[in-house]
Amino acid sequence: MTSNWRVYAKKADFKAIGEKFGIDQVMARIIRNRGLVNDEQIDMYLNGGIENMHSPHLLKDADRCVDILIDKIDKGKIIHIIGDYDIDGICSTTILYKGLIAAGAKVDYAVPDRIADGYGINEHLIDEAFNEGADTIITCDNGIAAIQQIQYAKSKGMTVLVTDHHDIPFDYQNGEKTYKVPRADVIVNPKQADCTYPFDKLCGAGVAFKIIKILYERLKLNPIELEEYAELMAIATIGDVVDLTDENRIIVKYGLKHLAVTSNTGIRALIQACELDINNINAYHIGFVIGPCLNATGRLDSASRAIELLLTTDYNDAMEKAIMLRELNIERKDITEEYASLAIEQVENTALMQDNVLVVYLPECHESVAGIIAGRVREKFYKPSIVITKAEEGAKGSGRSIEGYNMFEEISKCGSLLNKYGGHPMAAGISLDIDKIDSFRKALNASQTLTEKELTPTIWIDVPMPVDYVDISLTKQFDKLQPFGKGNEKPVFADRNLYVKESALIGKNRNVLRCKLESEHGKLVTAIKFKMEGQEIPEEGRKISMVYYPDINEYNGIVSVQFRIEDWKYC
Repeated sequence: MTSNWRVYAKKADFKAIGEKFGIDQVMARIIRNRGLVNDEQIDMYLNGGIENMHSPHLLKDADRCVDILIDKIDKGKIIHIIGDYDIDGICSTTILYKGLIAAGAKVDYAVPDRIADGYGINEHLIDEAFNEGADTIITCDNGIAAIQQIQYAKSKGMTVLVTDHHDIPFDYQNGEKTYKVPRADVIVNPKQADCTYPFDKLCGAGVAFKIIKILYERLKLNPIELEEYAELMAIATIGDVVDLTDENRIIVKYGLKHLAVTSNTGIRALIQACELDINNINAYHIGFVIGPCLNATGRLDSASRAIELLLTTDYNDAMEKAIMLRELNIERKDITEEYASLAIEQVENTALMQDNVLVVYLPECHESVAGIIAGRVREKFYKPSIVITKAEEGAKGSGRSIEGYNMFEEISKCGSLLNKYGGHPMAAGISLDIDKIDSFRKALNASQTLTEKELTPTIWIDVPMPVDYVDISLTKQFDKLQPFGKGNEKPVFADRNLYVKESALIGKNRNVLRCKLESEHGKLVTAIKFKMEGQEIPEEGRKISMVYYPDINEYNGIVSVQFRIEDWKYC
């Protein structure tokens, strides 16, 4: 697929920034490209620590939430946590449960079954909690959209505390948004318009952590225990793909650093089961190895399995549970590959190919992997994509979007065709009647205004930088920019007129491109590109332009710079 290459054009005194913070001017340009303007922001980005995190007391009603929790603990009331079945919900539930136990609470938890219950709190879970004697429900990573469900809990005389991070739901009336929130006793969500918290992109575990931090302060509990909760918050922050900016960046840096000495037996066991080095865990390992194992429980079994792993203190038990999670994830991968191929084939061989918003119906597909498959479809065609599967009642779907298309807002415009929906600008979940799927598809495409430009992926180049300028010292500096992720993408650079001396596919599956390139000034470099299935390789003897990221490569004791090709074109 053809990509647009664009170069950031943000201005600043890069030399002065470099001298002030002891970094190369290239580093200064990258940091400026990430939207950081003043010295305070740059210093927090490069050197921010746990002490720079925002006060939890700034969260609207966070102190009031803790007041109620302490009152319930003092009165011996049962507090019931209702979480979610993804990595954020799993970590949020674990943080609240362990924190409340440490505070002396009578507490239990439940997570909805993805298929039987669907997302978030519902009447069935409320009835279970009520029948088991619970006086109070506290949600995590859900609840902000559960208006009817929370009203039901209130009608039974229960106290309801909502902790969430999702967008505030709204209706469109005469083209205007009318926001609506449940009538809970407390709502703690930084996205509320009247919340003064300075950062609204926390994940659900981040919000839960803030509540427990206040609880620990008020009850003068051992603050060292908060380190384990911070690790869980970091795992959720990466896994939930929230922006790695502001304090989320600090959360992840701090949490990853402490994983090497984590006191959480389940985390240690899962790292071992996945054959990772506990002393070198980075954001990639969480996002693509550990996280999917935790998520697999909610997809193919019950998320309670993952919570049980994170709560256990017996290592043998933890290893058994961790191995089971890894096996579930392998099964999930196999299902994903099968149905992703079917989804792509359906688009390519039907009139769907003409749609700018893809709605694919796979009735036999396990609904738990619909979101992952939607991501694959989006990646293949670079269009907003929703994959719908047959459910116990009607149909359920999950969507993944592209920049320039706010999926949550767009499906909200078609809310009359849906039974339930929620999400973010880049992802959404829906439920609807099967006979309304085609109407929903047509409505989405009728209201979309995507242009050819928006439907063409854009690669943003941080610095047009000759490969001659890149050395080991500069490449090592880029480590200071980590962790990479949404909102803090890995920087990429570009050079042109590179002569292709050698070009070949290597590896067991011959899907890795390896090139020898010569710059205009005669410097020879090695460049590689992964996932080359079905792609053209550069011809030897021709000149190319290359978008790249430099890596350190160590082989037989020799350390060198290796260039990872993100994209290339003939000159």
